Amino acid sequence: MTHISVAHKLLGSFFILSMLLFGCHSKTDNNADPVKARDVLAVPVKVTVAEKKALSVTKTFTGTFEGEEQANIVSKIPERVTGINSQVGEAVRAGQVLIVLDKNGTSSQFYQTEANLNNAKRNLNRAKSLYDEGAIALQSLDAARTQYEVSKANFESARSAVELTTPIAGVVTALNVSKGDLATPGNVLMTIAKIDHMKVTFNIDENDVPNLAIGEKVQVYDETNANAKIEGRIVQLSKSADTRSRSFEIKALFPNTAAKWFKPGMFGKVDVNFSTRKETLVIPNTAIQSDGITSRVFVERNGQAFEQAITVGETDGQQTEVLGGLNLHDTVVTVGANNVKDSSFVNVVGQ
Repeated sequence: MTHISVAHKLLGSFFILSMLLFGCHSKTDNNADPVKARDVLAVPVKVTVAEKKALSVTKTFTGTFEGEEQANIVSKIPERVTGINSQVGEAVRAGQVLIVLDKNGTSSQFYQTEANLNNAKRNLNRAKSLYDEGAIALQSLDAARTQYEVSKANFESARSAVELTTPIAGVVTALNVSKGDLATPGNVLMTIAKIDHMKVTFNIDENDVPNLAIGEKVQVYDETNANAKIEGRIVQLSKSADTRSRSFEIKALFPNTAAKWFKPGMFGKVDVNFSTRKETLVIPNTAIQSDGITSRVFVERNGQAFEQAITVGETDGQQTEVLGGLNLHDTVVTVGANNVKDSSFVNVVGQ
C-alpha cells in the first residue's frame, strides 16, 4: 500500500506541474506583441514615389533607303535589248544612252522616221535654194520647214523609244536585264541615283504623327553596325494614312558615308526622338509587372502592399508613363515585388 500511495502522489505532482507550465506558456502567447509578429512576416522591399516629369521617348523604325534623286529606266515598247552601256556602280552623266533596244523590231519606227527626216531635210534645203532664187513663194518654204520640224520630232520620239537615256547624273544602282532579254513596257530595266545624300522612308502610327514636324532630327544606321549612326532630318510627312496599314509615310534626308555604304533598296533602322512629354505621371519600369496583356504595381500604404492594375503609355526604357490606375505621390514597390502578394506586410529598406 505504501508504494502505491507514493506513486499516486508522484503522478499528481507531475500533473500539477504540467498544468502550471501549460498555463504559463498560454499566457505568454496571449500577450505576444502583434507588431513584432508582423515584422517577422514582412517582406523587405524598396519603394519610390510616382511623380510628374518630362519623358523623352525614342522609337525605332525600319526604313528603306533610296537616293536623294533617283530615276528608273523603263521601256515604252516591247523589244529585245541589243546593248547595255553601263554596269552597276558606274557613274553616268545626264542624257547618256544606257540601254539600246532592237531598232529593226516590229514595234520600232526608228529607221522609218529616220528616212522621213532625211527626206524632209533635203526638201527643205531645195526649198531654201529655190526661195533665194525667187522661184517659190515664202509660203512654200514655210511648208517645207514645217514638214522638217514634224519629221524631226517623230524621229526623236522613235529614237528615245530604242535608245534609253538617264535624265539625271548619278551612279547605276540596279541593272535588271541582260543583252537579249525582252524589255517589257513599264518594267524597270535600270536605276540611276544620286547617293551622296540618301533618303530613308519609314512608316509611323497615327498617334505619333502630331509629335513630328519637318526638319526634326533622326538617327539613321545599319543593323550590322548600330553604333555608327548618321544624323538626318525629316523632309516629308504624309498627309494621309495608308488605307491598308493605317500608317503614315515619313521621309528623312541624310548624308551618305564616305564609302557610300548606304545604297538604294537597302533596309536599315531609324531612331526618332519624339517631342518631350510635359508633366506626365511616371514610375520606374522596375515597378511594373506585366503578363503581356495587363500591367500592375504594388502600392505601399502603412506597411502593406496592395496590388493595383494600371494603364501604361510611352516609355523611355527607364521610366514609363502611367495613364490610369495610379495617383501622384503614390508609393510603389520597385524591388522585391516578386515576393509580395496582395495585402502582404512589407518592410521598406534602403530609404
